[in-house]
Amino acid sequence: MVLGIGIDIIEIARIKESIDKYGDSFLNKIYTQNELDYCLAKFNKYQHLAARFAAKEAIYKALATSWEKDASWKSMEIINEPNGLPVVKFFGKLKDFVEADNEIKISISHSEHYVTSVAIIFKKN
Repeated sequence: MVLGIGIDIIEIARIKESIDKYGDSFLNKIYTQNELDYCLAKFNKYQHLAARFAAKEAIYKALATSWEKDASWKSMEIINEPNGLPVVKFFGKLKDFVEADNEIKISISHSEHYVTSVAIIFKKN
């Protein structure tokens, strides 16, 4: 059973502008160290940072009817499986909620200027 759906789209340039303006303060508020290590090592780091931002926003929207009060930027981490599939890892109370009976699937797509992400939270079995 689907419990929530979220979608987000962001201009990659907005992430770059935020980093240029706020620097490490912005990066450390939004991203986990693993996310930063991954994204900053990429040729197009802003695209990868925007992808994680959009995914977290989509997840937050999917959770809006259930656990948004325990969701924060760093209560989730967007990682990639070896085959490139994006998945989300949760921490704290949000981890307990999701892993108990629920599952979240995410998808991320990008073009030259935009990144979009969709998140679906559903009850297992």
